[in-house]
Amino acid sequence: MTLFTPMLLRGVEFPNRVAVSPMSQYAADDGYANDWHLVHLGRFAMGGAGLVYTEAAGVTREGRRTHGDLGLWEDGQIAELARIAQFLKNQGSVPGIQLAHAGRKASERRPWHGETPVDDKDVAERGEHPWQTIGPSAIPYAEGWHMPLEATHQDLADVAAAFGAAAKRADEAGFEIIEVYAAHGFLIHQFYSPISNKRDDEYGGSFDGRIRLALEVADAIRANWPDRKPLAFRLSATDWLDGGWEQEDTVALAKRLKEHGVDMIDCSTGG
Repeated sequence: MTLFTPMLLRGVEFPNRVAVSPMSQYAADDGYANDWHLVHLGRFAMGGAGLVYTEAAGVTREGRRTHGDLGLWEDGQIAELARIAQFLKNQGSVPGIQLAHAGRKASERRPWHGETPVDDKDVAERGEHPWQTIGPSAIPYAEGWHMPLEATHQDLADVAAAFGAAAKRADEAGFEIIEVYAAHGFLIHQFYSPISNKRDDEYGGSFDGRIRLALEVADAIRANWPDRKPLAFRLSATDWLDGGWEQEDTVALAKRLKEHGVDMIDCSTGG
């Protein structure tokens, strides 16, 4: 039984193998954490979990899924997250943060408002405006959703740089592990899945093209994240759709990510 034994990953020792996965709270104000996040995450550390992840934090304002998501796109967001990371450490847990860009799945309502695209009703009732999204191709996330712009090469360079800048801020905040949210229909998953990526340039078409953004994000983070600290990726291991991403693709991507400094794969599915 190894569940309750320590584990060393790079230079970080986890007191046990129990990890609390990221759970969206939709309680942030313009990306800023608050007491809700401290209490929500702190209780898991007090319960003895070896690793406690924050929810997905948008690496850009436009990369948030909803208006209530955490963010780490500016320096002002570091302080509140640092308070949380320190509390988790004080309770004996390793503090982790998930970094994300929602791509075409962004500009969405919170679950209790319907998990549908933000529109004029949200502006009238809550003063929350929709925003333009990007994706690998100009294909809506679902029927009735807004049309994303096909990401330009500059957009993708900016996204990778934003992940790198957020990683630097995460280090300053005291987090010990980063997980990249590359699953569940978020931007990186949108690129590696042939369901949503219909591009014919170097970011589309072949397997190597569709995983290019994932590798560039890993490189950008590693350039700004201490070598002693681990890096993980959450992947959707299969799309569960004919012609989509398959388990064999996930194995191949995991091997490539390892070459780019990724230490652990968090397996999920669908999206």
